[in-house]
Amino acid sequence: MSAIQYEKNADGIVILTLDSPNQSANTMNSDFRVALENIVSKLKSETDMTGIIFRSAKKTFFAGGDLDELIQARPEDATPFFEMIQKMKAEFRYIETLGLPVVAALNGTALGGGWEIALGCHARIALNDPKAKFGLPEVTLGLLPGGGGIVRMVRLLGLQNAFPFLMEGKQFGVDKAKSLGLIQDTAETVEELMDKAIAWVKANPKSQQPFDVKGYKIPGGDPKTPAVAQVLAIAPAMLRDKTKGCYPAPEAIMSAAVEGAQVDVDTALTIESRYFTYLATGQVAKNMIGTFWHGLNAIKAGASRPKDIAKWQATKVGVLGAGMMGAGIAYSTATKGIAVILKDVSQENADKGKAYSQKLLDKRVSQGRMTAEKRDQVLSLITATANAEDLKGCDLIIEAVFENQELKAKVTQEAEHYLTDGGVFASNTSTLPITGLAKASRNEANFIGLHFFSPVDKMPLVEIIKGQNTSAETLAKAYDYVQQIGKTPIVVNDSRGFFTSRVFGTFVNEGLRLLAEGVHPTRIEMAALKAGMPVGPLAIQDEVALTLSEHVTNETRKALQAEGKDLPHSPAEDVLKHMIHEFNRKGKAAGAGFYEYPESAKKYLWDGLSHWSKDVDISEQEMIDRFLFVQSLDTLRCYEENVLESVVDANIGSIFGIGFAPWTGGAIQFLNQYGLEKALLRANTLEAKYGERFKAPQKLKDSVTQGKIS
Repeated sequence: MSAIQYEKNADGIVILTLDSPNQSANTMNSDFRVALENIVSKLKSETDMTGIIFRSAKKTFFAGGDLDELIQARPEDATPFFEMIQKMKAEFRYIETLGLPVVAALNGTALGGGWEIALGCHARIALNDPKAKFGLPEVTLGLLPGGGGIVRMVRLLGLQNAFPFLMEGKQFGVDKAKSLGLIQDTAETVEELMDKAIAWVKANPKSQQPFDVKGYKIPGGDPKTPAVAQVLAIAPAMLRDKTKGCYPAPEAIMSAAVEGAQVDVDTALTIESRYFTYLATGQVAKNMIGTFWHGLNAIKAGASRPKDIAKWQATKVGVLGAGMMGAGIAYSTATKGIAVILKDVSQENADKGKAYSQKLLDKRVSQGRMTAEKRDQVLSLITATANAEDLKGCDLIIEAVFENQELKAKVTQEAEHYLTDGGVFASNTSTLPITGLAKASRNEANFIGLHFFSPVDKMPLVEIIKGQNTSAETLAKAYDYVQQIGKTPIVVNDSRGFFTSRVFGTFVNEGLRLLAEGVHPTRIEMAALKAGMPVGPLAIQDEVALTLSEHVTNETRKALQAEGKDLPHSPAEDVLKHMIHEFNRKGKAAGAGFYEYPESAKKYLWDGLSHWSKDVDISEQEMIDRFLFVQSLDTLRCYEENVLESVVDANIGSIFGIGFAPWTGGAIQFLNQYGLEKALLRANTLEAKYGERFKAPQKLKDSVTQGKIS
């Protein structure tokens, strides 16, 4: 069966139905390319054709490029890859320039290559579906729209208006597409959609793209227009400030757009293909496709969820502790239509926790993203209370109280008996071992860790921690709940700090060590940003609060000593000690940490940090390597020690949980893409210079022969 069905109606209109065989969605795979070639040769022999309509037999219009194929493209494949892209674009260009009307009948979402097919048509008519999404999200996978998307969006919208859709991958719905003039009409049913497409063909017997009309000017002007030239003069510097040179895709998109706007359409399409080939055969796109597409899809499909256990839905969730974390968990749960009992020691505290949801929902209403009615509906799902009896009938209770074992044991015992039969009790701890906390429970099999990240409403990840006695049913229910509230779950085994908190600590500590060594704090923060971390270690330490880090270190040392082990002393501890006890600088919440926090100005590094300044000779690359290797090696240790059970969870967890550089595809993919032999050599060099924390795990040594940690 062909990926494109060909039929001609009584009016001479050729209807091309996109229908990729053996797939739930249409993609630009080899089947599609063969079908397109056959279609074009058929069109060339047509004599009485009046127009062309593209439609889809799938639920959506077209999903885009075949990422399984794209990830295979290597630098040595660049020439045949470029030629393949050019051939496909030439076939679409033939259809576009026939002089006959070409219409896209969009029955649903058209992203990436799908939106590029639509842009290659003279008119786009869409089903009025609020769920339909259009756009070019390729940049989020380290790619650019290589099927003419850059060329056509720039020519239809103008450079400045097209940039957010191209360089940020912004998606939009039917109404936005209409207001931009990218959709000409809408229909309420699939039948009406086809009727309108046919009517448009009949009403426009001679048709071409506006930009193919002689004398067409790009909206807003081309790069030589003074107003555009002014913006373009500073745009590369602003972009570099954002990407820190880690992401080649936005820079390639800008270049392809600006260069393409100065030449004819066909030359512009060739320029776009060159940049697309450069990205598709490069490493960053492979890293990002592997993790943000294949990895996330594996997690969505339940890769780390126990098999053969029926899907479960939470109906009533208790949250113990209405502080920032508890309030955030309550909000994220209620917005998905689940009833929440938000309990604290006093009614006043519980009400404050609920007010957090009110504030976030009011903001959505004021932005027009939610109706007042919907807001009130969500708020009515949250019951703020100081009465434990209100927890009766909860099928999930999550404690989110202070990181103290005794306190957590107390609230567990107070609340647990209100759970329904088979209900789950979860602890939102970031460091305390779950098996130890479960000792307070009357049923350890139903006890699990659910580590949310702050702020809960924005952070997409939840780390699920299995205790030694946690049952497979409890894990499956926890996994289902995390997905039910729209978050991404990773699953880890129990240990101190689990995975994310443990590895996150290595990043912050490395920054503090560099300060102790005498490196200028501005250089430290900049090196972290250039490594691809979202925030520098000193800034993040301020957010976390220096006193909390000190508390966690002290508690960990105490707990390890009780087990007959010890926590080696680190120069990072001395820095914290000085900051807290000598300089009285405890972090952002206290108004003074590594940074100063003036009321009406941007924060800036405290000049008192000169206390540690020395004349130290260290390159920026050395610091970048230290930041990336200290985290990736410890992630690999977590995998070796079975704290992590899969590479996918490691990569996704490191990016979404601790902000590990997304361009790498995650902490283990960083080592894979670095080249394991080279990575082992670099780890050995760093260990010789800086110590044990850079020691290569056995797993790295063992994987060198395979060339990949899997």
